[in-house]
Amino acid sequence: MKKCKFYLAGDSTMSDYQEDVAPRAGWGQVLYKHLPPSIEVVNKAASGRSSKSFIAEGRLEEIATQIAEGDYLFIQFGHNDQKEDEERRTLPFTTYQSYLLEYIEIALRKGATPILITPVQRRSFDKQGEFYETHGDYPQAMKDLALDKNVKLVDLSTISKDLFTSLGSEETKKLFLWLKASEHPNYPDGVKDDTHFSKHGAEVVAELVAKAIPVSDILK
Repeated sequence: MKKCKFYLAGDSTMSDYQEDVAPRAGWGQVLYKHLPPSIEVVNKAASGRSSKSFIAEGRLEEIATQIAEGDYLFIQFGHNDQKEDEERRTLPFTTYQSYLLEYIEIALRKGATPILITPVQRRSFDKQGEFYETHGDYPQAMKDLALDKNVKLVDLSTISKDLFTSLGSEETKKLFLWLKASEHPNYPDGVKDDTHFSKHGAEVVAELVAKAIPVSDILK
């Protein structure tokens, strides 16, 4: 029996990492642990990419040559679409949506199912310990597109915000790449990264995504 494949297109929060940067990990790297064995995860996410640059580098075209009928394409962009450089920057309700539409159309053309995923939150708390949004209009723009095109959506922005808010500023550090000096040989000087996940954080976020995916429908 052919395995159903989950193709992942996204950025550094989703991508795979080598051991030389451990314990940094992307949630896509460990998603398979939270899915039935009949599903194979093919993680094509790449660090630093936006919905625009991922296409420009031929990465979506590579997926198009592999993805097949009955597979799924999960699409999470937003972190780098905010960047100022022309190679990556998009505008939420215009170019961002138009690039996302290319992913949707390729999946549908191949008989696969596209699923949009709003960008996972950063660890963003003010001095009073209150969470604040850093993704601007990108999550809403993706939601609007999903509604307009009748595409399934996982609202990871909201799900992760709810989790981080419930944990609070200090506890949330455990999910991200926060290490003291000499705590890990890969980071002898320590690190304070509010964007990228520790292995533990990647596992937690992957579980959030897995629970939000209609796996029961997929396996019918």
